[in-house]
Order: sequence, then structure tokens, then C-alpha cells
Amino acid sequence: MALVRFSVLICLFSFLSPLSFSQAISSRNGKIELGLSVGPSFFLGDLGGNRGKGRTFVKDINFPLTKLMKGVYLNIYPAEWIGLRFAANIGELEAYDSVIDNKGTSERFRKQRNLGFRSEIQEGYIAAEIYPTVMLESYMGLQSKFRPYGVAGIGIFHFNPEAPYITIYGTRDWTPLKPLHLEGQGFSEYPNRKEYSLIQKEILMGAGFKFYLTDALYLGFEILHRKTFTDYLDDVSTTYIDPHYFDVYLTPEQAIIAKQLAYREKYYDPSINRPYIDKQRGDPKQNDAFFSGLIRFGWRINGSNSPNGRARTRNQLKCPVFF
Repeated sequence: MALVRFSVLICLFSFLSPLSFSQAISSRNGKIELGLSVGPSFFLGDLGGNRGKGRTFVKDINFPLTKLMKGVYLNIYPAEWIGLRFAANIGELEAYDSVIDNKGTSERFRKQRNLGFRSEIQEGYIAAEIYPTVMLESYMGLQSKFRPYGVAGIGIFHFNPEAPYITIYGTRDWTPLKPLHLEGQGFSEYPNRKEYSLIQKEILMGAGFKFYLTDALYLGFEILHRKTFTDYLDDVSTTYIDPHYFDVYLTPEQAIIAKQLAYREKYYDPSINRPYIDKQRGDPKQNDAFFSGLIRFGWRINGSNSPNGRARTRNQLKCPVFF
């Protein structure tokens, strides 16, 4: 009888232990999370924008040029209120002065400038997620919980700006801009204009929320802003150079393309005839930026509600059998 009573106690302890542990937020939830993200991305820089002086802020978003960004991520949770994210995204950015709605104020100069670009973006970053409301929760599972969070991190990204060159046949040919040195980057006559790298660092800051569909699955939305350390995402930063130097430093074929893409005011208005050499082309005081609004779908893969976790729980709930 003593052996039977001891077996019953073991069974009860095995059954009640997971229930008591479930009151601790970090005991049942998985520590590892996999996810997918997709949503719009927007460029904030010298090109495009809206009424007034250009700003690297949401005021100058051109919604018709919205592009798509998508990615994958892995989260690790040392504790339920903090996560460490490793992520990779691919997308595209695009901006054109031609889309500016000319209201007759400062934006008319950018409209007349008539420059444009597009660029693919590939980025990888590491970031910390902070969940400030977790400590206020009474744990009854994650299902139907709403969790806001803030996120900040660092990363690197690759870009390669292109612009449409109009051929002698009237067709558009997308041309990489960096090899054309449109603002004299690397030319000896412009010693302060160094060639820029197509791989750059970034600082990421943002906020979002998660809504848990089950204890393991959630949907979320996040705004993530990237502060970059380059003003050449759009290949526009300083002043116009003397087009003579394109003939000196580039091949004849490149020089023809560079002269068309460096100065495009006459394509906006053929009657324009003003001195432009050494005049403002971009604003070197502000680096370029971009941001995304991403829908996120994630799955915690190693909690007690995952397939492996449920299997472990079933094994833990088995009582000893005696013959």
C-alpha cells in the first residue's frame, strides 16, 4: 500500500507541476521564434518629396512609388520581456523629382531638377526587442494577448542606384550610376568627393505590436526606420560638375550617358538655359534614410505548445505503472 500511495503522489506531482509552472510567463513559451515579414518600403532622401523644402521625414513620402520589402527573422528570448532578433530583408527603393506636385514654392526647384533613381536593397541586422507590458500581464496563456514593443539595432545593407538612360532609339536603358561618377567622386579635381561604397552601415529604430492567434502563433505589424551613413543612396549629394571631366575620366560611351544623367533640367523644360556648374544638385548636410511598414507572422518553435513541447508534456504526465 505504501508503494501505491507513493505512486499516486508522484502522479499528482507530475500533473500539477506543469500547471504551476504555467503561471510563470517564461516557462511554457518558446525561447526561439521564426518568422516572415512583408510590407511597403519608402525612400527619404534628396529626390522626390512634396511641397516645400525637402526633408528626410514622412512629409516627403511619395506613395505612388511605394515598393515592397520582405524578409525572414529569428528571435531568441532570454526573458519574456526582451528578445534578440537576427533578420535579413530584400526590397527596392525608388524616387523621382518628376512625381513632385509643383505648388510654386521650394519644391519647384526639385521638380525642375528632374533627377531619379531606383535601387535594390539587401540588408542584415541584429536588434533588441523590448516588451514593456509583459510585467503587467497575468499569465493565462498567450492566445489573444496584445503586446506592443520597441525595437532598435544595427546592421549593414547593400544598394546599387540606377537611373533610366534614354538611348538614341528613344528607349529607356537602366544604367548603374556609381561607375559614372556623376558628382566627380574620385576625380582629382574634386579631392573631397570620395567614391562611396555600395555596402553601408545602418541604425534601426522602430515600434510595433503582436497579437497572438494561439500560444505559439502570432500576427504583428511594425514600423522600422533606417538611419544610414551615406548620402548616395540616390547618387545625389553635392553640386553639378563640369561635364568636360566625364570625357577625361570615362570611356566615350560612359561619358555620353553621364552627361545625360548628371544634368536633366532640359528634359523637364528645353527652354531652360542657366549656368549650373558648381550649383546645388543635392543636400550634403543630410544623409539618406528609408523605412518600412512590415506585417509579421511568427511561430515559437520550442515552447510547450509546439509539437515537440506537447510530446514532452504528454510524456511528463504519464503515471508510473506497476505490475
